[in-house]
Amino acid sequence: MGLKQNLHSFKEKNKDKKWLPAFSAIHTFLFLPNETTHNGTHIKAADDLKRTMNTVIMAMVPCLIFGMFNAGYQHYLAFGEIQQATGGFLSAQFWTLDNFAVGFWKVIPLVIVSYVVGLAIEILFAIKNNHEVEEGYLVTGMLVPLIVPIDTPLWMLAVAVVFGVVIGKEVFGGTGMNILNPALTIRAFLFFAYPTWMSGDKVWVAGAVERDQMIAAGQNVDAISGETILGSLAQGKSVGYDVMDMFYGLIPGSVGETSTLLILLGALFLIFTKIGSWRIMLSSVVGALVMGLIFNGLVSADVISEGSKFYGLMSTEFWHHLLIGGFAFGTVFMATDPVTASQTNKGKWIYGFLIGFLSIMIRVFNPAYPEGVMLAILLMNVFAPTIDHYVVQGNVKKRMKRVKAKVA
Repeated sequence: MGLKQNLHSFKEKNKDKKWLPAFSAIHTFLFLPNETTHNGTHIKAADDLKRTMNTVIMAMVPCLIFGMFNAGYQHYLAFGEIQQATGGFLSAQFWTLDNFAVGFWKVIPLVIVSYVVGLAIEILFAIKNNHEVEEGYLVTGMLVPLIVPIDTPLWMLAVAVVFGVVIGKEVFGGTGMNILNPALTIRAFLFFAYPTWMSGDKVWVAGAVERDQMIAAGQNVDAISGETILGSLAQGKSVGYDVMDMFYGLIPGSVGETSTLLILLGALFLIFTKIGSWRIMLSSVVGALVMGLIFNGLVSADVISEGSKFYGLMSTEFWHHLLIGGFAFGTVFMATDPVTASQTNKGKWIYGFLIGFLSIMIRVFNPAYPEGVMLAILLMNVFAPTIDHYVVQGNVKKRMKRVKAKVA
């Protein structure tokens, strides 16, 4: 208690200093904010924005740790040094210190760059505008390294973070004012600015470039392709993974988006803590299943002939779309962003359904980039206010009709 009082006194004595927002960010991260309201009626709760953000981070930590093990596992598998794990999620071939060591040294730098660059920009804008450092980047800083390929160059990630924070958030007024999800804005910038680093078979597996150089040099490397399942299906190739591999996450992909099992547990945690919207999650799944069923029906009716560039993903079992790519991760951790998602209950159902529906549509019709959830969420971020507007106007019209009926 004494330390808290001393720090508060230090803030008061230096309240005119330019660097105070940087100190306040650390102070309020360790302790509850000292600012309290004195007038009017206010909701009394034990949490604040930082605690809410930290809860979301806790839901993502299992995906982060799993991603480190998977990065090492995919690395050694690509070099032919180990065989595909048997035993599923509890396989002893997967949970090894060697796998973790490779993943740790590849993933942690991504996390550090994301937080250091992003928070530095937040502090600079706080100093410039003379306000407290906003907490919104706490979640964004964790999301970014989880949705990029493992071998993304650090300088490239830093440039993308600068763009995403400045253009995607600060120009709109900061946390709570942005219309696009900042993490997805960063991911979109990477995709459009550096497309060769966001697709193919050399970016999802640590050291894949070195592996190909060894093969080109004539060295005997009995390795498997490092391409994602979506990438293979988009090119009409068969995949060497069964459904349980997809569900557990023993597949190539972005750092934190492969394990549907852990993402599902994170979703339940967010729903239990009342931070994530179950309406958006459920409606997104329904939308994806509906679109998947439509495509399966077209293939069954021979509307799309085998050999077509769309055939591979169209013929994929409709429910398999929930297990591959970034659909599950995007639905749970980014579509539910309370700032950029719809606010009304009916709007959440519409918003989520369209995200799922459009995700699978884009995934199938864009073979150059078969992952559609990012573009679907960004598109619906833009339309979320419009959806809420018409939902509210619809409710107003219903009430007006009831009033007129009573008056009559």
